[in-house]
Order: sequence, then structure tokens, then C-alpha cells
Amino acid sequence: MEEILPQLYRIVVPLPKNPLKEVNSWVLTSDDRNLIIDTGMNRKACSEVLMAGLEELKVDLEKTDFVVTHLHADHLGLVSTLVKENGKIYMGKLDASAMEAGSGWNRMADFAHQGGFPEDELQAAISNHPGYKYGPEQLMNFTYLLDGETFQIGDYTLQCVETPGHSRGHICLYEPNKKILFSGDHILIDITPNIQAWSHEDDTLGHYIQSLNKVNELEMNLVLPGHRRIIEDARGRIQELKDHHQNRCNEILAILATGDKNAYQVASKMSWDITYKTWDDFPVSQKWFATGEAIAHLVFLEGKGLIKHDSRDGLDVFSLKGKARLDSID
Repeated sequence: MEEILPQLYRIVVPLPKNPLKEVNSWVLTSDDRNLIIDTGMNRKACSEVLMAGLEELKVDLEKTDFVVTHLHADHLGLVSTLVKENGKIYMGKLDASAMEAGSGWNRMADFAHQGGFPEDELQAAISNHPGYKYGPEQLMNFTYLLDGETFQIGDYTLQCVETPGHSRGHICLYEPNKKILFSGDHILIDITPNIQAWSHEDDTLGHYIQSLNKVNELEMNLVLPGHRRIIEDARGRIQELKDHHQNRCNEILAILATGDKNAYQVASKMSWDITYKTWDDFPVSQKWFATGEAIAHLVFLEGKGLIKHDSRDGLDVFSLKGKARLDSID
């Protein structure tokens, strides 16, 4: 447990055998109500560390509300076991609605197969997905947070900032007086947020770039992210993230310049910061994340008019349409 500012603390919750390593749970305390922002996965290793930190802070869960920045299990998983009868769970409307509607795994699996993901690996990809294995134990009642809405916790005024991209309903919380952004997985350092798409209509990368530009307009002294280190140079990191995705797009255009490919094939040719030497060595769960990220960039590039797709033998195949370079991500 670490004190960041008066009545603002970080509990680093471990994520064993996960490339993310850990998740930051942010705790704001006051005499009236407490607030916990993100919790970790629904697994014993997460629960033990988080509960130990809350006990050290003497946090009364009967007087505690929760904000979940987005619907992924490493941020949402423990909430249903922690929230008490009078506690509120705040979440962005689109992600909360998706949770209330139920699982979308079958839809994503169908689209992944359409993108070339081998059918014999699909079930393993889903059953080994941390979101499938370590999600919340039960359904929850969410209080929707909409863009611009504010609420007060002690000396902290928190404003909801809708930042779709990493998920459709991702939100950040902005403290305008102290110029702090609780960024969830919108802005990370040392690693880049995974941007996936599982349909041709959902331009998640385009939404993500727009969301980066949106928060870049805020005055930020500190960015408190969902993973890894606190970020002090927010604008510098935002530019690095935009540059990363522009480079990714140009890498994909270069891959397609060698011939038409489906999304799974594109992903297999992309460069990944992972210890495995070949694509065949990748765990199937990492192939899933990589394919989803490839699709996000392919959809974005198609929207820019640089590539096109057509159906061949039931699979979506992408080919170059315009020049093989993206000059600007904006």
C-alpha cells in the first residue's frame, strides 16, 4: 500500500502468470464514503493482497463505493465480492450495458474464425482467456457514469471522461483541482493498451486516437494508470502512443504489400514484444490478443481508404487499395 496524496492510496494487486503482472487499485478515503477504483481479477492472489491493503487503511466496505474504468476482468473481477448492499458500482454506460447483456464470447469467436483464427484453437483461446476465467462471480447492479458527470469523495472532485478505445465504454476520472487523471487502461507507460476489434463496423483504434486527443486537452500533473508506473509527462506519453499505432499501421501496410492476407496471417507477421521466437510458439491466448489488435488496425486502415477486404472461402481477406503508407494517425 502506498500513499500518493492525502487520502489517496495505491494498492498494487498481483496478476500471477499474466503478462500485465499487476493492476493498480486506487483508494480514496473520507469520513463519509470511500471509493475504490478498479480491483483486480476474481482470484485468491488478487483478493488476499487487496483485502490486506484495505484492512491496513481501515477501509469500511459498508461505506465504500466502486468505480470500474472498464469491463475487463483485471479491473472488474473482485467488485461483486466486495460491494455491500448499500454500495454503488459506477461504470461507463456502454460497458455496463454490455455486462448486463451477458457474454459476447460466441460473437467474438465467430468473427475471429472469419478472420482466419483456426477453429481448433478457438475454444482454447476463450477458455484460457483471463476475462473468461476470472470474471465476477455474479451479476451486479451498475450506476451509469456519463461524460462530464461529477461526484465528490472527500476533498476530491471526480469528473467522468468517456474514452472509448480499449473498450467501447472505457472511462477515465479527472480531478480538475489537483489535475490528476485516473486513466484505467487508456494511458499506460512501459506497455501499450491493447486495442482490439471484433467487427468491421467498430473502429476501436479510431475511437482510441480520438480519446487520446480528447484527454490531451486536459491539464494533467499526474496520470494514475491501471497498470505499471505513475505517469508525469502525460502529453509526451500520448504522443508516444499515437506514434506507436502509426508505426503499427505502416507495418501492416508493408505486410500487405507482400500479398493479400487474413487478419490471423497479418498478426503472425507483425512484430510483438514477447519472449517467444516464432508465431507457432505463442500461447493461444496471446494469438487471440494479437489477432484482435491486427483487426483493429485493419479496420482503421480500411476506414482511411488504404486497404479493402473481401470474402474468400468464408474468410475476410485484406489487400492494399491506396498508397502503402499512413502519413498521420489523426
